[in-house]
Amino acid sequence: MAHTVPATWLVYCRPGFEKDALAELEYHAAEHGFPCDPERGEGWASLTRKEGEPINPLHRLAAFERLIFARQSLVALPELGLDREDRLSPIVDQLFEAGWSFDAIWHETPDTNDGKSLSRLIKALSRPLESMLKKRGALRRNAGGRRLHVFWKNGACVQLGMSFPGNRSELPGGIRRLRAPSRAPSRSTLKLEEAWHEFIPKQEWETRLAAHMTAADLGAAPGGWTWQLVQKGIYVYAIDNGPMNAELMATGQVEHLKEDGFTWEPPQRLDWLVCDIVDKPMRVLAMVERWLVRRWCREAVFNLKLPMKKRWEEVVKCLSHLESSLAQAGVKSRIRCRHLYHDREEVTVHVRLES
Repeated sequence: MAHTVPATWLVYCRPGFEKDALAELEYHAAEHGFPCDPERGEGWASLTRKEGEPINPLHRLAAFERLIFARQSLVALPELGLDREDRLSPIVDQLFEAGWSFDAIWHETPDTNDGKSLSRLIKALSRPLESMLKKRGALRRNAGGRRLHVFWKNGACVQLGMSFPGNRSELPGGIRRLRAPSRAPSRSTLKLEEAWHEFIPKQEWETRLAAHMTAADLGAAPGGWTWQLVQKGIYVYAIDNGPMNAELMATGQVEHLKEDGFTWEPPQRLDWLVCDIVDKPMRVLAMVERWLVRRWCREAVFNLKLPMKKRWEEVVKCLSHLESSLAQAGVKSRIRCRHLYHDREEVTVHVRLES
């Protein structure tokens, strides 16, 4: 029997950013020479190979770690319409035709109110589906860490996807939910905390986010990002003409300098530069490039505020400029960029200089 082939590359994204996620997928498909048909819906985007051949080679080449707007990256089977009388049989049949095996099942929905309203239905169906797939031998131990994602687009439509270890998000829906610290001066604090989770392996936090390190927070007031640094025991130069949180200043770990973040220069080489200034992305980028080319810091986390239109194109322009500037200056670095869950109309960039 001929197997059903996963010809679709399916990604989840923040609602409102489907066009950008799709533009990113199309960029990678063109780069590697894969003709595909595009599609997008609320909270997701996909490409399907025109010849109906497996999408797996493109999925591997465009590794999840390189993606910016995608929260999750899957190879997927054709969309399934479901009958209210029997929603499970079509799912089981399609999986049997595909010959898929896996050691875990995740039920997921778009990050929308309509998606969240499906939780009761999913809860009612998850246990029976698990039982059926165990009996058919699809759900089993030692399946190489492969995970089945049942993506519920609505109550009558699902798309079945597969993810692989090392090339996916390990978070349900690709969303890192963090609790807002009650004592932090602003909710923006979560953007820096999420960036550390995203870009720095937890086992390296003790050496790369260590007490007695030094940092600059450009555009610091009222201190949301400075608060995160202080919690790690890091001494912070907080650069902003606005007022800083009094409790934060009382720690003795913050030196508040009422200067322009775009022109201030550090007194010595620092461990960290962080920046969440609201300005044109290329202006912020030029400032950060100056820091990195002159090696004024070892690592940097900064946000680029994106225009409403052509956000993907703006990100590509900024990252290409950063890469070429550092290369021309002979500065070796590792650059990563992600549209984080706690970001809005912005992306977060992390740069680590290599000695």
